Amino acid sequence: MTLAGHGLRPPDQEPDLAALTGVRSGKQTYYNAYQRADERLQRAVAAMDSISRALVRPFEGSRPLAEEVVRVAADHLLAEWTVIALHDRTHPDARPRFLAVDGRSEVHDRVEELPPGARAALTQLRAGDLPEAADIDAAGWVRVPMMLDGTPIGGLVALPGLEEPLEGPDLSVLRILANLAAVSVHTSDLYRSGLAQQRRAQQLFDEVSEQAGVLAGRTEELRAAEQRLRVADQRALLDNERRRIALELHDSVAQTVLTAGLAVDVLRGEAAAFHGGDRLVAELDRARDLMSTATEQLRSVIYALHHARTADDVASLPELLAEMAAQHRPHLVVALRVEGRPVPLGTAAEHALARTAGEALFNVAMHSGASRALLRLRYLDDAVVLRISDDGDGDPAAMRRTVRVARRSPADGRHRGLVGMVLRAEGLGGSLTIRRSRSGGVAIESRIPLGPHGQPTPSQESDPS
Repeated sequence: MTLAGHGLRPPDQEPDLAALTGVRSGKQTYYNAYQRADERLQRAVAAMDSISRALVRPFEGSRPLAEEVVRVAADHLLAEWTVIALHDRTHPDARPRFLAVDGRSEVHDRVEELPPGARAALTQLRAGDLPEAADIDAAGWVRVPMMLDGTPIGGLVALPGLEEPLEGPDLSVLRILANLAAVSVHTSDLYRSGLAQQRRAQQLFDEVSEQAGVLAGRTEELRAAEQRLRVADQRALLDNERRRIALELHDSVAQTVLTAGLAVDVLRGEAAAFHGGDRLVAELDRARDLMSTATEQLRSVIYALHHARTADDVASLPELLAEMAAQHRPHLVVALRVEGRPVPLGTAAEHALARTAGEALFNVAMHSGASRALLRLRYLDDAVVLRISDDGDGDPAAMRRTVRVARRSPADGRHRGLVGMVLRAEGLGGSLTIRRSRSGGVAIESRIPLGPHGQPTPSQESDPS
């Protein structure tokens, strides 16, 4: 068996380098081709490395990446001039419109700085005079279109300075660079559009905020106006109540006192004619003086009621009740007690309760012989309760009978005050009760239920005047 049979070479044979390396090292032409291919590969790798570094930088617009693209293309081709430009018909807002790099790697963005050849190439790019694929024209300029979504938007041209002709990988590198530039332009447009939309959104937000401020101011103005209307309504109610009380005093009580005084004068004249009537005359003189004093007091009260001024800040039901209680002092001691958290009930409901309190206090002062009265206002979760109690000599049972009779006889004008209280409570969906008070007098209680939103629920009947 020979050495060759075992796959070993004889001692007198040299190794076959071509079989081992695939390169016939004995011929210089093959080695030179290998070196050129390796140099192209190294330039391509360096170009991709430069572009990758440019891509991972924070976005600063399209110019930095465009400069990097044109520089890498110039370095890859050892070009005397390299130009990248957009068509005049595409992306009108994109900047810069073109960039050029000379053989010293200096960037130019002014047309007058370019030599005639580069200027002519720029004119072709801006006019859109480019082939659909990379090629080399008669003057030796390499032309590569910038493609975006299958549409050319510009191009890259260069005048190579390489000793050997360009090959496929070189053109592939240029296509990659041109397409990266196209993507950069598109990204810049998107970024710019996003900024514009952000500024518009901020502007709209500022406008909405300003409008919200204006609306808030208008809302406060409306609330203030509503408060002023409430105060005006409450003031009008108090004025009407004072006039009603003054009219009642003038037309009933004052006239009765004057009539009694005249009767006393008549009796005094007759008593003087009798023997031993001196003592009776003295008592009648004393009664006449008391009636005269009562008449003057009534006149003073009537004048005060006609000319009294309501506090400007009376707005809530507790404040309204406090004003009404003050109108009956000092002839009647009236205390006010408020329990719970006061809530607005609406003008109609508050007026109804205030008028009920005013009517009840007037009856207490004029007819019950009471010295004290208590106004108790309770705010519950589901109702508002107003209770007016006194220490007089009124009869609750007789008052309830009077209400029943008066309701059956609507044409009779007597005892309409009590009926009015009942009708006002029922008009708000509530009820009114008359009982004996703890202090021995009468307790009138008006209970008004509240709906789910904390407001009274009026019935179909209207509130009596």
